[in-house]
Amino acid sequence: MSDISNRLTYLRERQGWTKTRVAQSLGMSLQKYANYEYGRREPDLETIARIAALYDVSTDYLLGRDSPQKQTVDLAKDPEVLLYNGHKVSAEDMEVIKAILERHED
Repeated sequence: MSDISNRLTYLRERQGWTKTRVAQSLGMSLQKYANYEYGRREPDLETIARIAALYDVSTDYLLGRDSPQKQTVDLAKDPEVLLYNGHKVSAEDMEVIKAILERHED
């Protein structure tokens, strides 16, 4: 398997997504996407860019040129960035998270 096929599988599994879901998100057939993960075909540059946007990683990461970008975000300023299993955290759950974090602010 190539770097890109390994990384595609890793990113998809990390999100808990199926190949079908990813293929639909990218607007392609399941077979075409699966061939990328199996290393039978490699995506073109436009597809690599779309995949990078879907997973919020750099194209360099997909191509094996760097590690995943680690980003830090201040949840007090931008609570919309928090996801759980690919879904936005509800406002109610965000309040619980904030309360927990505020208790451990030392």
